[in-house]
Amino acid sequence: MALSTTVSQKKQIRRKAPRGFLRRVFKRQKPHLRLETSGDLLLHLNCLLFVHRLAEESRINACENKCGVIKNEHVVAAAKVILKKSRG
Repeated sequence: MALSTTVSQKKQIRRKAPRGFLRRVFKRQKPHLRLETSGDLLLHLNCLLFVHRLAEESRINACENKCGVIKNEHVVAAAKVILKKSRG
């Protein structure tokens, strides 16, 4: 019998945060900043949540303008709204 030419569907997807990279960036930008052991993960999560909110808000702006593609002006307008909301 010939070898199977199908590709396995069970491919592992890497879902870990790049902790070494995050620590290195934080140390370069803020060398005096002292983080606890899981502080870098909390900052990474905060960044991911911001990007998710930015994507949702820019999609809403694009739909309001009856545009099928998210453009630069939609993202900029969404960033202004999200930053105002996050100030408190």
